Amino acid sequence: MADGKKSKSATVCGYPISIFFIVVNEFCERFSYYGMRAVLVLYFKYFLRWDDDFATTIYHTFVALCYLTPILGAIVADSWLGKFKTIVYLSIVYTLGQIVMAISAIHDITDSNKDGIPDNMTFHVALSMVGLILIALGTGGIKPCVAAFGGDQFEDHQEKQRSTFFSIFYLSINAGSLLSTVITPILRAQECGIHTQQKCYPLAFGVPAALMVVALIVFIVGSGMYNKTAPQGNIIVQVCKCIGFAIKNRFRHRAREHPCRTHWMDWAEEKYDKLLIAQVKMVLKVLFLYIPLPMFWALFDQQGSRWTLQATTMDGDFGALIIQPDQMQTVNPILILVLVPIMDSLVYPLISKCKLNFSPLKRMTVGMFLAALAFIAAALVQIQIDQTLPKFPSSTVGQAKFINMVNRTLNINAGPNSFTLESYKRCEGSNVSFYLQFRDIKSKPEQGTNAIRQVLNSSESYRHYAQFHIRDNRGQECVYTQKLGFGSSYTLIIPPTFAFGPNCENSIQPVVDIKPNTIHMAWQIPQYFLITAGEVVFSVTGLEFSYSQAPSNMKSVLQAGWLLTVAVGNIIVLIVAEAATLPDQWAEYILFASLLILVCIIFAVMAYFYTYLDPAKIEAEFAHEEPEDKEKRKSLEMAKKDSVEHHKEDRRSSDSSSDEEETKQTKI
Repeated sequence: MADGKKSKSATVCGYPISIFFIVVNEFCERFSYYGMRAVLVLYFKYFLRWDDDFATTIYHTFVALCYLTPILGAIVADSWLGKFKTIVYLSIVYTLGQIVMAISAIHDITDSNKDGIPDNMTFHVALSMVGLILIALGTGGIKPCVAAFGGDQFEDHQEKQRSTFFSIFYLSINAGSLLSTVITPILRAQECGIHTQQKCYPLAFGVPAALMVVALIVFIVGSGMYNKTAPQGNIIVQVCKCIGFAIKNRFRHRAREHPCRTHWMDWAEEKYDKLLIAQVKMVLKVLFLYIPLPMFWALFDQQGSRWTLQATTMDGDFGALIIQPDQMQTVNPILILVLVPIMDSLVYPLISKCKLNFSPLKRMTVGMFLAALAFIAAALVQIQIDQTLPKFPSSTVGQAKFINMVNRTLNINAGPNSFTLESYKRCEGSNVSFYLQFRDIKSKPEQGTNAIRQVLNSSESYRHYAQFHIRDNRGQECVYTQKLGFGSSYTLIIPPTFAFGPNCENSIQPVVDIKPNTIHMAWQIPQYFLITAGEVVFSVTGLEFSYSQAPSNMKSVLQAGWLLTVAVGNIIVLIVAEAATLPDQWAEYILFASLLILVCIIFAVMAYFYTYLDPAKIEAEFAHEEPEDKEKRKSLEMAKKDSVEHHKEDRRSSDSSSDEEETKQTKI
């Protein structure tokens, strides 16, 4: 079906068949995005070997870019390509980005010495950055198009079905987000590789890439059933032109002899209708309130960065279930599904019955305050974590160590790794410490791992129990099992009295170098509860307020402004992460909480002086412009045109006279 044509498509239960393709597409796309994003900061830290601050910076740069590109996508769709082509083309870009990310995480590509560590990290970093840029262009570009394209599938008389579609549409978003944040961390925790087994980031990125391929195919399959509207111009561009003309016209008439006007936007009256100018004024009034909002998003989006990194130093043992650090992000979508109906059906009606004026702007203020409390809670948890962390001069991976005090060489086997352990006594006599065999312990193991380290730099991570097979050159074997906690490190001493036999493991003496993580991940739940409650009160109410105060044809402008506040919030995080010189993480949490409380006070003052508008009433006043105003503008335009034409005619006459005079002089 050609763009611009709209015909009645086949329906099921009163709904166009085409919307089912759109809903499936959105579910797969959101799974792809949130799944990749859930493990992204750990990929930066543990695969690319970036420190926490730089990993946080790049993570929030990526998120900011994802929320800047929707403006570009909306302009391209409404002005040139149309929604359908924009979604298809940018989905291809999106899919390529996910595939590139999956390839970048394959360590075997550059692991020429087969030690499990990529030899050319620059190659992996370059691929990762290319992949993230493509993903940001794709996911951001289609963000403003898919929901609107779904709405285009309904006829004017299907208002009820359209409303239900949007509910199902946003349910698919939450379903994709929830499932992906549960599944992809599990995939990441698996071990894979050709030469050495490492955390399976290729699988964690590959499954979202596969889902994006499915999303693209499903969307294209439904092509023949879609109603496709032709591009009709983007209102964002029109608003920007109107504002630009008003500023330019005011600058031209800045002299005192020109009378002042009621509002600076009134300087656009020479070119634009009063209705459009009135609508722009209403939009600008709401956008002014948006100025403090990025600070909320600066805190909110750290769930995927700082809070995930915090979880790597905590105990994720929930009995029969081991929770990965990046799986804690699942708490947010679960709580959203619980808190939204509670707020709408219980809390808000109860406040209303108490006759309290809990206006939308007051709700948003409370949401910001709750987010600040969440970071105070995160700081308190971090203080407790810091007390369990030993101080080291530098950071590397922790380990369990063996000290061999038996007067002969032993072979230690743990999983796929094995190494020869010389007698400690032999080393002792030559003034060489046992660190010839073992790398020094310089950091507390993270993500709940325990590692076996020796001079060959090979390691194996364990949870709960590690089993070691000790053999000598005669073929005798002793199996020793050591219980390991999250992030613990042990020295296992093989004494001189060690002898192979039925109870040989009892003579091995374990010494705790670093205690396991004792702060449980469950302590993060209060901060997740507070930040999610803040999101429900702030974000949902903010969008509702913005739409109620926006002109009917400019809701997309406010949507773009709202997404822009998210982008700016992430930029604030990367600035603080790079510029702040705070020695402790808990201090950074307190800094963010303090900044948000300050912004919260400023926003409360702005909200106090805000006057609520009725856009429909204001638009009605300008709906039918006075005939004399239109005639006056038309006369001014005609007069200007006549003046220009007259000037051109005079110039042509002057040029003609000059040519005749030149000809006469030539003849003479």
